[in-house]
Amino acid sequence: MSELLQAFWEYERALMANDLVALDALFAPGADTVRGDAAGILIGHDAISDFRKGRGGAGKREILHVEVRELGDDAALVIAVTAPLTGGRGQQTQLWQRIDSTWLVAAAHVSLPAPAVNPTVWRIVGTPLVAGIESGLLSGETVAVKDLFDIEGLPVGAGIPAYLAESAPATGTAPAVAALLAAGADITGIARTDEFAYSIAGRNSHYGTPPNVAVPGGVPGGSSSGPASAVALGQASIGLGTDTAGSIRVPASYQGLWGLRTTHGAVSADRLLPLAPTFDAVGWLTRTARELRGAAEATLDPARQVAVAPEFVVAPGLTAHAEPDVRAAFDAFRHFDEADVDEVDFGDIDELFLTFRTVQAAEAWRTHGEWITAHPGALADDVAARFEFASTITSRQEAEGRVALAAARIRIAEVLGDRVLLVPSASSIAPSIFADADLIERTRQGTLRLTCIAGLSGRPALSVPLLAVPQPGSPLPAPVGLCLVGPRFGDLALIDLAEQLQRE
Repeated sequence: MSELLQAFWEYERALMANDLVALDALFAPGADTVRGDAAGILIGHDAISDFRKGRGGAGKREILHVEVRELGDDAALVIAVTAPLTGGRGQQTQLWQRIDSTWLVAAAHVSLPAPAVNPTVWRIVGTPLVAGIESGLLSGETVAVKDLFDIEGLPVGAGIPAYLAESAPATGTAPAVAALLAAGADITGIARTDEFAYSIAGRNSHYGTPPNVAVPGGVPGGSSSGPASAVALGQASIGLGTDTAGSIRVPASYQGLWGLRTTHGAVSADRLLPLAPTFDAVGWLTRTARELRGAAEATLDPARQVAVAPEFVVAPGLTAHAEPDVRAAFDAFRHFDEADVDEVDFGDIDELFLTFRTVQAAEAWRTHGEWITAHPGALADDVAARFEFASTITSRQEAEGRVALAAARIRIAEVLGDRVLLVPSASSIAPSIFADADLIERTRQGTLRLTCIAGLSGRPALSVPLLAVPQPGSPLPAPVGLCLVGPRFGDLALIDLAEQLQRE
């Protein structure tokens, strides 16, 4: 076994040095090599290699003890007890095989001590941070609040350290937060958001990227990234977020959650840091329909809610902007019971998106431009580029955009009436956190064309985890949300319809 132990210690040296060439050479080639950890499983030498390239190195640790169990002449199990320099204990288990006289790792599993608080997910937590009333509709539920809502005595950080440093403690609590507390839910903590909520990826250059438990190595989706990951990880049962251009629907889609963007104006936006008030809407992310319905019933005015008939339509001009595998999953679901689903046409989707983008950008710059100008370098490059574009929108362009917006609302109302639009919640599965900027931007552009209809019309939109597509390098499919866009104030009725679709 001396050759095996020599290979093991060479692997450890390469791991601590982040020697990617040596690590690739020490893992068995081919599509059957496996690596797993708490985030999920990667299958295939290439998928594992890509993961290492983007990881930036493993955490430093010491090897405290090594156990070897021979499984034959050419196979052995190696278990090592590790001591991370950050504290705690871990283990790594490897199945080594002798292939062409060389010992190589055929399967590996890594176990590390979990942090008490993951700083990529949470800004601040408590036990609880704020307690709800003793008994109510939401008793026993826990809430992750997106870092845009006022909570009395605490500042808003908006995903930006420089903004947090200058933010004064709130003198009151946002009505959207207060409604959940009044129904008995406890606030676990304030969760991360993309900078000023101007992103749908979920990557934050200051605090890191929250994990996506459904897609190992995938982005979580933003800008309600922290609340979404907190819910998916089981660290909260309700994520309170906002959705301007898809910031609830996209993370719900990427992580296999229920996510409701409410009717624009149905939930008060008081004491909420805005991005583009014409489109900003409050909503929730949950693991099941039950928690989502509870949050909605605790917050929405029942007198304004309307019934919605199960009459569905699809828009081929919209779904054309989804990736082929997403379109295939959507079409398979659409035809699952051979029911009649009408096709509708919204016209030029690019023009609709341009209208949305123009008005959103003008309002975003009006909201945050003065602060951004006074704090050069405070934003990540991608978010800064969006605000730079926003700063170029002229008053004439904005005025023309608002005229086009009014026309778009009339057009959408004429096309949909009281029917429910079915559309993929996102154009693709969650991209890799290691994807290049061009891929992330292409994915963003495709997704925003799918999500803009709800923003332009102010209608509620519910993402339901009913679609799935193959996930490269994983034995499990990746989730994609099916989005139901319904009549204004049909929020609760959409949940009922989605539960019916789920049962069927």
